[in-house]
Amino acid sequence: MIVTERLRLRPLTEADADWWVRLHSDGEVNRFVGGYTLDQAATRLRDIQRQWTGRGHGLCAVELRGTGEPIGRCGLNWWEQFGETEIGWTFARAHWKRGYATEAAQAVLAWGFGPLGLRRITAMIHPDNTASAAVAKRLGFTALREDTVLDRPCTVYALARDDYLAPGPR
Repeated sequence: MIVTERLRLRPLTEADADWWVRLHSDGEVNRFVGGYTLDQAATRLRDIQRQWTGRGHGLCAVELRGTGEPIGRCGLNWWEQFGETEIGWTFARAHWKRGYATEAAQAVLAWGFGPLGLRRITAMIHPDNTASAAVAKRLGFTALREDTVLDRPCTVYALARDDYLAPGPR
C-alpha cells in the first residue's frame, strides 16, 4: 500500500470489478481508455493480480485517505510486447482537476524508481488527451515515440530513473 497526504493506493483485485465498470462507464472517462463489461473487468483485474504476483507491481485503486472512497486507478503495468513498464492513471470525472493524478503518479514513480529499481517508466497517452499529457510533462516525462496500443494511437512518453533522481525542479 502507498499512502500520500490525501490518497491511499492499494493493489486492485477481482473484487473491484463492479467499481471498475462504474469508473469506466462515464463517456468522458473512457474516451481514451475504453469501457468494460463486468466479464471484461474481471478478466482485466485477474491479469492485474497476476502482474502483482509475478512482477511485484501492478495497477492500484486510488482511494481518498480520509474516507476510503475509490476515486480512480494508478499504478504500473508491464507491456510484454514493448518490454516496458508503463505508469497509468484514470480518475472519476468528479475528481478531475484536484491534483490527484499528479499526487498518485508521483508516489508511484517514487516506488518504481526506488524500491522496485526500474530504470525507465513510460506513459502511453492518446494524442488528444491533453490533460494526461500535461500530468506526464509535469512529472518530467518527455515524448519518446508515436505508437498504437490496444488499437488506439498513443504518444509514448518516457522518464529515466537518472532524470527522475537528478536535482532541480520538475
